[in-house]
Parts: sequence; C-alpha cells; structure tokens
Amino acid sequence: MAEWIDLLDPSEAELRTALGREVHERALEQLLRPARHDDEPRPRLEGHDRYVFGVFLVPICIREEDRVFYQEVDVVATREKLVTVRKTPEHGHPLDISAAQASIKREQEPRVGLMVYRVIDLIAEYFLDLVDAIDDEIDELEEGIERWPSSQIRGRISQLRHDLLHVRRTVAPTRDAIRRVVDRRIDVGEGEEVLPRDIELDFADVYDKLLRAVDGLDLSRDLLSSARDYHQAKIANDQNEVMKRLTVIASVLLVPTFIVGLYGQNFRHIPELRWGFGYWWSWGWIVATTAAQLLFYRWLGWIGGPPLGRPKLPPLHRLDPRSLAGRRRRPADGS
Repeated sequence: MAEWIDLLDPSEAELRTALGREVHERALEQLLRPARHDDEPRPRLEGHDRYVFGVFLVPICIREEDRVFYQEVDVVATREKLVTVRKTPEHGHPLDISAAQASIKREQEPRVGLMVYRVIDLIAEYFLDLVDAIDDEIDELEEGIERWPSSQIRGRISQLRHDLLHVRRTVAPTRDAIRRVVDRRIDVGEGEEVLPRDIELDFADVYDKLLRAVDGLDLSRDLLSSARDYHQAKIANDQNEVMKRLTVIASVLLVPTFIVGLYGQNFRHIPELRWGFGYWWSWGWIVATTAAQLLFYRWLGWIGGPPLGRPKLPPLHRLDPRSLAGRRRRPADGS
C-alpha cells in the first residue's frame, strides 16, 4: 500500500528522513528554499531515475490589501510513497490539501500516481474557482462604472489587470507541465511506472481544466478591456454632455446680451428710446428669443431628456433557428 507523507515547512533533517537518499541535491535545494516568489520557481513536473519531482504554485489575490502571494506545494513521488512539501508564504497561509487526502482515504488500495493526480486536480480546480472569482469582480466593475468615481474605477481596473497577469503567469506553465504527463514524457527509468497509463488518462481531465482556466483568463482579459474602453467612452460622453450644457448657457445669454447692448448704445436717434413701450418691447424680445432657444435645445435633446425629434426604431426581429437551416446553401441551390 502506498504511503503519503505531507510536510509543512520541514527542516532539512525532516526532508532527508522522509525522502531518504533518492532525491537529487538540486531537488532537495528547491524543497528547502523559502516561499518567496517572483518569476521563480516556475511550475514544472519532471521525471528522474527513481522518482517524479514537481513544483506547483497557486496565486492568492488579496483585493483588500492590493497584493498577491503564492502558495507552493512540491511533490516527490516514488513507486512506494508520495511526499508533499507545503510552504507557508510570507504574510499568507499554506495550501490546504485536506480534500485530496480525504478522497485518497476512501480508496481501498490507493496508488502513488492516484495521489499525485488528486493533488494536481485540486490545484486545477482552484484555478477554475480563481478565474470565476475574477469574472465576478469584473461583473461588479461593469455594474459600478455608472456609479463609481473615475479614480476608483481606474484603480480597480489596474488591480484586476495585475491579478490576471499573476494568474496567467502561473497557470500557463502548470498547463505545460501536465501536458508532459498526457504526452507520456514523464519517465522514471526501468521498472514499474509511477504514473501508469490509466492515471495519465486521468491527467487529461486535469489538462482540460487548465485549458479552460487559460481560456477563461483570455475571456476575462477581453471583458476587462471592454470595461476599460466603455469607461473611457463614458468619460468622453460625459465631457460632451458638459460642453452641451455650457453651450446652451452661453447661447441663451448671448441674444439677451446683444439686445441689451443694442439699446444701451449712447446715440440720440434710437426710435425705441422715446417710445412709451420701449422697455417692455426689449423685454419681450429677450423673453421670446430665450424661450425659442430653450425649445430648440429641448427638441435636440440637449436639455430636459432625450431628443423629441428622434424617430423610433423598429423592434428587432427574432430569428427562428429552424429557419436558418440551409440558409447559406439556398442561393447556390437557386442558381
């Protein structure tokens, strides 16, 4: 029966006791390296003479603190046992693999290959959940574009782009590592395989989940770009609305200013100056021209709501999918 040894932040002595002398010094150095990540270590899965060695990272995005940390789990799989090394990141918590361990306990005769599959499948599921969480944040951003201030929207877009970059930088090499298992390029020398053919077929499901995660990240990036473009278009449209209102104010005041200036000239021969109704005559022109301008701008839709003269568009026609069958072949059949 295969054995699963799970170590959390082990010392060198604990690692040597669990692994024996089978592990290469370079792999042991990677296992002892502290959990501090930038672009290294790159997620990978490789075969050695007597064991399979893998490094996997899961990015954790903390939106409230505007930071990203990585949960690292390393695996060393021999024919008899699996050793997982989990590392506690700085200002973070280690990866929880209790779900994979619980599923292995339900197996009657668990094999090492199945244990490795359960761990990596858990990581792939987490990537899918992470992509769904990012999509939810993008949906929240799209709903808030109409209500939030521009500075908050720009900050949220910047944070989401940063999170997408970190997730994609981790999930892509993880996908490539699992592809090596699917393509049967993980060898451990002579003898029984650590990852037999039936387990490699199970890894195809993991590879499919990682492909879905990559496709989901591409879709999230497109959605985020669309939200950014819509936000920029909204800013330009708001500026246009402000310019319209300023234009209305300037135009409404222009004609009364002209009338007042006309009758305020210091000439002797202005007929309306000696007319008894001259004062009301000038006010009549001011009120009439102002009312005419306000009605005109209301008709254009610059004030008071949508344009009054805009024609109503006909409703969209609903297409019956049954009517589309063979539609591309009909012109050719007719000719």
